[in-house]
Amino acid sequence: MLQLPQLNRGVLGRLGLAGGADIVNLYAARAARGFGDGFAAIILPAYLLEIGFNPFQIGLVATAALLGSAATTLAIGLLAPRYHLRTLLLACAALMVVTGIAFPSLQHFVFIAVVAFIGTINPTTGDIGVHVPLEQAALAHRASDAERTHIFARYSLIGALSIAAGALAAGAPDLLVSRGMGRTGALQMMFYVYAALGLIGALFYSRLPRAEAADTAPRAIALGPSRQRVYKLAALFSLDAFAGGFTVQSLMALWLFERFDLSLAAASAFFFWSNVLTAFSYPVAARLGKRFGLVNTMVFTHIPSSLCLILAAFSPSLTIVLALLLVRSALSQMDVPTRTSYVMAVVTPAERTAAASVTAVPRSLASAISPAMSGALLSTALLGLPLILCGVLKIVYDLSLLFSFRHIKPPEENESSR
Repeated sequence: MLQLPQLNRGVLGRLGLAGGADIVNLYAARAARGFGDGFAAIILPAYLLEIGFNPFQIGLVATAALLGSAATTLAIGLLAPRYHLRTLLLACAALMVVTGIAFPSLQHFVFIAVVAFIGTINPTTGDIGVHVPLEQAALAHRASDAERTHIFARYSLIGALSIAAGALAAGAPDLLVSRGMGRTGALQMMFYVYAALGLIGALFYSRLPRAEAADTAPRAIALGPSRQRVYKLAALFSLDAFAGGFTVQSLMALWLFERFDLSLAAASAFFFWSNVLTAFSYPVAARLGKRFGLVNTMVFTHIPSSLCLILAAFSPSLTIVLALLLVRSALSQMDVPTRTSYVMAVVTPAERTAAASVTAVPRSLASAISPAMSGALLSTALLGLPLILCGVLKIVYDLSLLFSFRHIKPPEENESSR
């Protein structure tokens, strides 16, 4: 069998993959995980509605999933100095397998919430999850300052394209039902596919060097000289995540189901195109970040996307709503690779795993609060309020980030200004 380390390193270099085969393996694992996240975020509310849950209960399940993500991400941050990244990534892949097997086996609300808390189901399809700080740190260790943002943009691009493909696959249960399978069974089948994708991710993680932390990266340490900077970023990212929790993809799907009676197949097609637009925004973000700066790119692409979300809340037309949401998708995630690159750039190399964890955990905690609130609002006549709250709070975050960090530049921006 062809081993990735045997690939021509000149080709990998021309692709900007300074870490060669290791980065390819991380990209491949991200693709497998993203495909599962793409359909799970849409299947989750459809499945829970099918077994009798109401919108408020679905919001609580999403909250449990995000709280659990925060807890496991915090644990990863504490364990990172003691274990190699490869070992921790394999453990995360095993947890994904267990999640996919356990979810369709249970129907009681308490048990579903416990599995959501412990497992890896991601109702956001975004950069929140136990895998994220580990993959980010592994990539950052292999990236030069000049290539770092582009490497993270490719990572985000691959993730978003795989999420888009997964969203399209969320329409598979309707096809299975048309061929005679029960709807509940068809939805449950998708969770088993999710478990299989966890095994595929484990295969790629297993190809990483066993002694990665010792051989290719500074040994991870707790936060040191960058502590105050990271804490301030974590606080701002938490506000952004709290806002985003009102409109995580599972709840956006639920909103479309409830307000416009959108079918699962139609929602699948919409979220496919939504994620495709998101995917192609990442390389654009890398180019904008190189030209205008990482913080400016984060802020001035985010604000218009929030305005689109607010307008969608007031629109009575499904066509206009979907158009506004697609425009939002093309803009709202440009801050993902730029934000990740910025955090990795403004801390010391040895602090990167801790910084990724410290900024990820509060994001997960903050985003876990709002889904339950959003679910409660979706159970009332105030169906558009979650979208309005999300948009307004995100604009507050953007302006705060610009005010606080516009003068703190990553190394490549300081070098280009000389």
